[in-house]
Amino acid sequence: MFNSSSNEFNKYRGTTTVGLVCSDGVVFATDTRVTSGYLFIAHKKGKKIHKIDDHLGMTIAGNLADAQNIVDTLRYYANLYKLERKTPIPIRSAARLAANVFFSSRLFPYIADVLVGGVDAYGGSVFNIDLFGSLTEEKFVSTGSGSPVAYGILESDYKEGISIADGIPLAIKAIIAAIKRNAGTGDDIDVAIISKDGFKELSDEEKIKIINRIIGRS
Repeated sequence: MFNSSSNEFNKYRGTTTVGLVCSDGVVFATDTRVTSGYLFIAHKKGKKIHKIDDHLGMTIAGNLADAQNIVDTLRYYANLYKLERKTPIPIRSAARLAANVFFSSRLFPYIADVLVGGVDAYGGSVFNIDLFGSLTEEKFVSTGSGSPVAYGILESDYKEGISIADGIPLAIKAIIAAIKRNAGTGDDIDVAIISKDGFKELSDEEKIKIINRIIGRS
C-alpha cells in the first residue's frame, strides 16, 4: 500500500488541485489535464472541480472513475440530508461522509484524493481526504503530482484571513507553477469560489484577465 503523504503515492495522481480558506469563503483551482501515466494525455479538458450543493464543492485527483464515484455518492447524500432535514449538510459532515466512504473501501481502495470545502454557519472550511479515509482540515492544501510545486507558492504567499479576491490569483499562480514543472499537470485552469452567495465557477474571460496579470501582460 502507498503512503498517501509520499512521493510514491503522488506519482500515481497526475494532476494538481488547490484549495484555500478565505475570510469570505473558499477558493478551488485545478488544471484540466487527464493522463494515463505520464506517457499519454487522455483528455485536455477534464473537469476536476465539482459542485455538490450551492454551499459545497470538491476537487478530485487520482483515478477518474473512482473519483467520480465519490462525487456522485456525496451529491446523493447531500441532497438526501437537505430533503430530510430542510437544511444544507454542514461542510464537516460532508467531509466525514467522504472519509467514511474511502475508509469502508480501504481493502480495495478508491485510488483518489479529494478536497471537500465550502461555507456554512461556521464559515469557510476545506478538508483533504485520501484513499484510506484520512481526514484533515486545512487552511491551504494541494493534491496531485504537481502539489510539491504548488506548495512552494502557497507556503510563501498564503496569509490567514486572505480574501477571495486575493485568493483567486494565488490559487491560479500555484497551478501555473505546477503546469511549468510537472508533466502530469497542464492544458488549462479551472477556478471556483464558494461564498455566502453560493457556488460560482470563473468564466474564461475572468481567468484570462487574472492569468495575464500574473504573467505580466497588460
